[in-house]
Amino acid sequence: AQLLEESGGGSVQSGGSLKLSCVASGYIDSSNVMQWFRQAPGKEREGVACIDVDGETRYVDSVKGRFAISQDNAKKMLHLQMNSLNSDDTAKYYCAVGGFCHIGAISSREIRLFGYWGQGTQVTVSS
Repeated sequence: AQLLEESGGGSVQSGGSLKLSCVASGYIDSSNVMQWFRQAPGKEREGVACIDVDGETRYVDSVKGRFAISQDNAKKMLHLQMNSLNSDDTAKYYCAVGGFCHIGAISSREIRLFGYWGQGTQVTVSS
């Protein structure tokens, strides 16, 4: 089974930066996509950033220009550099593996299409 473990979350003041990492314990097929999601209390889970199979990066509009996703060549680690953080970025951040990129709100049905999820890492931004 594939295990994903996130790290790097924490508390930061508005305007600050954090770098999240996700390590995969098993093999990630080249046809699969690792990406970042987040979920704030009372809100839907949303896809934040992904690297598509063609290498193109995709971001939800609210983080464009502030967040950067990267991945090692072996697809064993995924990172999310988050700059200029604000209170709207407060959420639990998850990495997941699936067959496609999903940016924006994701439904319960679509969540099940991602076969593997980490436990998440909390990011709290205070103003």
